[in-house]
Amino acid sequence: MARRARRESTSINDSKLPQLWILTPTASTRLLAGFGAVSNEQNWLSGLYFLPEYLKTALVVIHQLPRTPETLWLRLLGKGTVQQQAIEEITALPEDSQMRQSALELLYDLQANLQANQNQKLDTEERALIMALAPLYRQQLDAARQQGIQQGQRLIIENLLQTRLGLLTSTLTALITPLSTLPPQQLTPFLLQLSQLENSESGIQQAQHFIVENLLKIRFGELDPQLTALVTPLLALPPQKLSQYLSQLSQLSREQLIAQFPQASP
Repeated sequence: MARRARRESTSINDSKLPQLWILTPTASTRLLAGFGAVSNEQNWLSGLYFLPEYLKTALVVIHQLPRTPETLWLRLLGKGTVQQQAIEEITALPEDSQMRQSALELLYDLQANLQANQNQKLDTEERALIMALAPLYRQQLDAARQQGIQQGQRLIIENLLQTRLGLLTSTLTALITPLSTLPPQQLTPFLLQLSQLENSESGIQQAQHFIVENLLKIRFGELDPQLTALVTPLLALPPQKLSQYLSQLSQLSREQLIAQFPQASP
């Protein structure tokens, strides 16, 4: 910037000079006073301190930052309780949260780097961080493994239905998702029954009824007339809604499901 100003014979506007931001896990009152750092909480968050004007420098004292989503990334760089709280906030985010995924990937990289350097002496906080991240890492691996199993089962179901019934209807496609979440011991009888269907319009209808009936049976046991009466209105739902209902069966009681279809009668 200075070279460009000299080359163009212009002066540098102070407001355009870069600001240096220094991150520190902690900072004592004595240290802040020694640097002449002052806060400006009317315009900035607590935990931010500005050095004298011409130094163009600010300190971010991580342990003083408020616990808000906006400061989460910074608090992950803290130490001790501050960092642990930030990790807990990350893990509490929805599993499909992009912020959660990105943060966990960075934390796992940090964990891997720390473990790779275990031949060097790690301090207590670094060891505590490794221990805190270990269960999260295992949880992520288990989720990835389960996702792989479900994707494999989905391909098997799709191939079987296409082979037996030809082109899949949107309703059949919607039924594949809840089917693919079944454990293998429950899915296998499904596949054996589906493999006996004929490639016809009636075969497609039979497949749809069979899948919905048996998903209800797995969730609620033997079907009584009230539950059996739900099959037709369920199949009448838009495919996305149908898939959503059946995927959430484990979270619904019999009464809650029946209440969703007051017009259905035995």
